[in-house]
Amino acid sequence: MKYIILIPIYNDRESLKLLLENINSEIKDLNHEISIIVINDGSSQQIIDNYPNIENINSLEIINMKENRGHARCIASGLKYIYEKKDFDYIIPMDGDGEDRPEEIQNFIDLAEKSKDQSIVGERVKRSEGLIFKICYQFHKFLTYVFTGHSIKFGNFTCLSKSTVKKMLDEKATWNSFSGSLKKLEVNLLSIPSIRGKRYTGPSKMSFFNLLKHSLSIISVFRKTVLIRSALFIVFYILLIKSYASIITSIPLILLLIMIYSISSLALRENIDEFDKSLENINDIDNIK
Repeated sequence: MKYIILIPIYNDRESLKLLLENINSEIKDLNHEISIIVINDGSSQQIIDNYPNIENINSLEIINMKENRGHARCIASGLKYIYEKKDFDYIIPMDGDGEDRPEEIQNFIDLAEKSKDQSIVGERVKRSEGLIFKICYQFHKFLTYVFTGHSIKFGNFTCLSKSTVKKMLDEKATWNSFSGSLKKLEVNLLSIPSIRGKRYTGPSKMSFFNLLKHSLSIISVFRKTVLIRSALFIVFYILLIKSYASIITSIPLILLLIMIYSISSLALRENIDEFDKSLENINDIDNIK
C-alpha cells in the first residue's frame, strides 16, 4: 500500500530534520511504500537542508508556499495537492515538531491494513505539556462537547483514506478546522491511542490564545447546533435568574454572546473558493528524493 506522510512546517527546520530521521528509522521494517510531502508554509528561514538519513523513505518533496496561511490551511492545501497530483491509499498528516510521535506511524498502518477503507485518528491519551495547559485543554474538550455534542479527542495526527480525503476537499470547513471537518464528515472513525510527545527543539507554539482560537474554530464547524443549544441555555438561564438579575449574574450571558460572535467570525474563514484555488499559493517544489 502507498502511504504519504503530510508535514506542515513553519520556521522549524531543525525539528523537521530530526523528525525525518526518526520516521526513516521507524519505517525501516514496514513493507509499504512510504513517501513524505512537507508543506513549507511561507517560512522566513531556509527550510532546505541536507537530509542524509532517509534511505527508507520512498520520496521526499518540499512544497514551498508563497504566503503563510496558517496550520489548518497548510494541511488543507497539502491534502488537495496530494489528492490531485499523487497516487496513494492513505495520507498521514502529522506535525513537524516531534509532538506527533513517529513510533505511532506503524500503529496507524497496522490498523489500516485491517480496516475497510476507514480513516483512523490518534486519540490523545496523554500529553506532555505543563499543568496549566493540560487544564486549559480539558476545558477546551469540555466546551466543545457541551456546545456541539461531539467529543473530539484528536488533532491532525490521523490516517486518512482516499475516500475521506475526497470528502474533506468538498467540505469548506476543512479550510478552517481540520479536526472539526473530519468529525463532521466521518461518523465511524477508528482510533489508536496516541501520546503527545515533546517538541524536538524550542518552546511549544500552542499558546493559550492559539488554543482558544483552535477550540472556537472546531466549534464553529457545528455552529447550527451551537446556536440552538445557546438559545436554549439563554432562555433557561434568564428564567433561572430573573429574580436575581444583576451585572454579576449577566456575566455568563455576556461570555456566551462573545463566544457566539467569535465562532461566527471564524466561520467566515470557510471559503470553498479560496480552498479550490489554494494550490495557486505554491511558489516552487524541491524534490529532495
